[in-house]
Amino acid sequence: MFIYHAKDKNKRGHITTTLRTNNRSTPLRKSSFSPRSPHQQPQAQPPPKIHLPENFMAVSAQIVYTGDTANIPIVARVSLTDYRGNVVLDTLVRPTHEVTNYRTAETGLVAAHLVNAPLFREVQHRVASLIRDKIIVGHNLWLFLSVMGISHPTINTRDVAAFVPFRRGLGCGSTTPPLHVLVHRLMGRSMGLGYEHPLENARAALDLYRSAERAWESAIDFGSWPCALPPVGYAEYFL
Repeated sequence: MFIYHAKDKNKRGHITTTLRTNNRSTPLRKSSFSPRSPHQQPQAQPPPKIHLPENFMAVSAQIVYTGDTANIPIVARVSLTDYRGNVVLDTLVRPTHEVTNYRTAETGLVAAHLVNAPLFREVQHRVASLIRDKIIVGHNLWLFLSVMGISHPTINTRDVAAFVPFRRGLGCGSTTPPLHVLVHRLMGRSMGLGYEHPLENARAALDLYRSAERAWESAIDFGSWPCALPPVGYAEYFL
């Protein structure tokens, strides 16, 4: 596959971090299982591939709404952290369309906060550059990628909203669990006590991922994908 620079876009204006040269899926690794006699000792499974901390980026976007019925999400703030939760990027974003619902009660945002914020195009390019070749961690990554207009390789996504063991642990089946519920039920702590903030959300998603990192990476290393698929309408954002 070829790697795009941030300036490269597709016709719909989405930035892609990877371009596939064909539409063939990557075959799963062959099973390591082989018949053995009852007297043979089972072989220990090798440890999963553990990625270096610098390969990760936690991401989150704060959403406001546009449209006549205030039903179209657009990004108002973006936060990125490294594997240890240190801030890599935290910026407001100037809206590309008239905002019809700032969700002020949840976000604390009003028009004055965004009028002189960096342009969306500038933030989009910076985010695309920062996450290129990174494993991104977040909650509802399909929403993050769609409002940023960025596509990313599926294999390099770790979405705590879609991680099947988390969903099973909460008994929510195919329902997407809210981030604050995941944090409360699985980590025993509260979040979102004030206005929501994407930096807090990115760090919370990262903590959840790290709590299950070994099992998560083991599943991938042995040829399975431990996450539910994103909503079909967002497929174009996953390469």
